[in-house]
Amino acid sequence: MFGKIGPWEIIAILAVVLLIFGSKKLPELAKAIGKSVVELKEGLKGASDSDESTAPDSDSKK
Repeated sequence: MFGKIGPWEIIAILAVVLLIFGSKKLPELAKAIGKSVVELKEGLKGASDSDESTAPDSDSKK
């Protein structure tokens, strides 16, 4: 649908982001995005761990 994103498109997107947020806000924005990604991964891992622990164990029926 959109095709491949080339280097010029990436540069254009980064330029627009720089204009919108400014150079002082970019490190804060990147830090917030990084924390969000880490929390999302931990949440997904925790959800899959809890799903496995609540699943009935086939060995317990023996």
